Amino acid sequence: MSGPSADLSVHYQPRGLSDRVAFGFVKALRFCADTFFARRYGHRAVVLETVAAVPGMVGATLNHLKCLRRMCDDKGWIKTLMDEAENERMHLMTFIEVAKPTAFERFVVVAAQWVFYLFFFGLYLISPKTAHRVVGYFEEEAVISYTHYLAEIDEGRSPNVPAPTLAIRYWNLPMDATLRDVVEVVRADEAHHRDVNHGFANELAGLVEPVKIPAVWPHEQLQPHWRDAA
Repeated sequence: MSGPSADLSVHYQPRGLSDRVAFGFVKALRFCADTFFARRYGHRAVVLETVAAVPGMVGATLNHLKCLRRMCDDKGWIKTLMDEAENERMHLMTFIEVAKPTAFERFVVVAAQWVFYLFFFGLYLISPKTAHRVVGYFEEEAVISYTHYLAEIDEGRSPNVPAPTLAIRYWNLPMDATLRDVVEVVRADEAHHRDVNHGFANELAGLVEPVKIPAVWPHEQLQPHWRDAA
């Protein structure tokens, strides 16, 4: 099958101190992930997706409360960030089915979630722009990681197992979809998050016009094959 396309060349050049701090922080996380997981991309995804699901929920919560205090419109931010959190959670649930994490990796998931949640909550209170820039750079790295994962599958170093049923239903994939198809649509999701969060950061910095929220997500562009086959 041919999944939704993702622009792999996008990289936001840091402007100013907060962008450089965000970029350096994400690169440090990337170094840790590369050191700990090496080429075990399925296991890497399990841990990283639980972290990736945190920013959307934090941003949605704090923007919701801000709009209540100020009695103003959210310009579509709250639903977009909630959808991002839900989408990242589905990434996690999918790769749990694929990688079958060990008890130790499940512990790492819990620890990483708590540490990152507290860190990101504090960062968003101090500087929402920097927080969204962190997510933008984090998603840039996610696109790179999933591109490497696709190469591992294509070159036979990772087995191209059948796609989990929940992934087939969530992304409307064909019933005979494989892991490669799943990784391709996940990568498109991450590219979507990358662009939206860099756009939010730019808007908060006064660099661009308000972000235009896409009406259709990448996975919603796919045809609902599973409904016909059910």
